[in-house]
Amino acid sequence: MWRSLRDELHPKGFELVTVGLDTLGDAGCRPFIEAAQPTHPSLIDRHHVLAELLGVVNIPSSVWIDENGMIVRPAEVAPAPPQPNSGPRLAMPPDAPQRMVDMMAEAAKIRRDTEAYHSALRDWVALGADSRFALSPDEVIERSRPRDADKARGHAHFQLAAQLEMDGHHAAAVQHFREAHRLVPDSWTFRRQAWSLEKVGPDALARFWQGPDPKSPEAWPYEGDWLSDFRKIGAEKYNDPWRP
Repeated sequence: MWRSLRDELHPKGFELVTVGLDTLGDAGCRPFIEAAQPTHPSLIDRHHVLAELLGVVNIPSSVWIDENGMIVRPAEVAPAPPQPNSGPRLAMPPDAPQRMVDMMAEAAKIRRDTEAYHSALRDWVALGADSRFALSPDEVIERSRPRDADKARGHAHFQLAAQLEMDGHHAAAVQHFREAHRLVPDSWTFRRQAWSLEKVGPDALARFWQGPDPKSPEAWPYEGDWLSDFRKIGAEKYNDPWRP
């Protein structure tokens, strides 16, 4: 879907760059990149540097950068492009794990301002700095997430955890992931990354559905998981609402 949008708007001077946030790097991202067959640059961010520099706390998110390298919209929710001929949703396979069924049912409740977001994006591509959706530097700063000392330490713990994971020290990484979750509680990307590394399935997609084993929940090293945390906060608070 994103490749189709990029190819449509590229002749007008627009470029799309996708970034996969995954400590597993190539092993975690390659299946998705190859399936998408992108014509745009597709990068991999093993330490979630994008989250640190640009304030990404959930996915999918976008940052708009103009031809002069200036941010004109900071990190915000970016729903996938609308697909007019996409047809009905595919049904869940009959043998799907109940947890997957439950997660998909909850995810369907997430509010997505798809039409509004992509109308704004097209307006910016067409009009550039004259678009009413291109924010001034002061507005960009006002909308950006503040960084206090706790969040700075949380990002440091996360990067240390990511490196420990890469070096094969999983137990040590867990302790730093837990501290990152405590210090940066609004980051779903930090939580999702740690959860996905706890039980690596046979393929990259399988990792997303992991959570505590009902038969031995005490073995789960984290205080939450996607399904329980999502239900706790509610679909309306999962993403910040998109603002024009």
